[in-house]
Amino acid sequence: MTALIRNRSVAEDTWRVLQAGDTISADGDVIVPLVMWREQQPIVADRGGSTGVWLGPADDPADIGQLPVLIAVHFPAFTDGRGYSTARLLRQRYGFTGELRAIGDVLRDQLHELARCGFDSFALREDQDPAEALRAFDDFSESYQAGADQGALFERRFSRERDAA
Repeated sequence: MTALIRNRSVAEDTWRVLQAGDTISADGDVIVPLVMWREQQPIVADRGGSTGVWLGPADDPADIGQLPVLIAVHFPAFTDGRGYSTARLLRQRYGFTGELRAIGDVLRDQLHELARCGFDSFALREDQDPAEALRAFDDFSESYQAGADQGALFERRFSRERDAA
């Protein structure tokens, strides 16, 4: 079973990730690939459980249409960084406010930067210890660049100085 970190704590994963060609069950929470989301929308909409969608590296977030409660972004290899851009697009351009989950080859060393891009849940690779992975969020005390989680360092400092005056 995959370890899940949600909102910076270890959590139970109630979602089942489906692959293209799998059958969508009538109940239970499932995450379907974008192609199933688009082609089987009547089935997806008329289920007893919740339905999320997962995007592969080449999928365009604009193709989702109606935003679900959960969007997962698949990382086929930890060296494939396209999912970081997808997360920023979902949060900033498309205004997605639901759960944004990293799935696939997700390692402890990626968690801090994934969170900066807007991810709030992480399905870790099976060999990753979730308790140890939680410490990744404290690896860095400051970030210079703006992220989905906060503005740039100079903006934060200017704001604090302005508020203190």
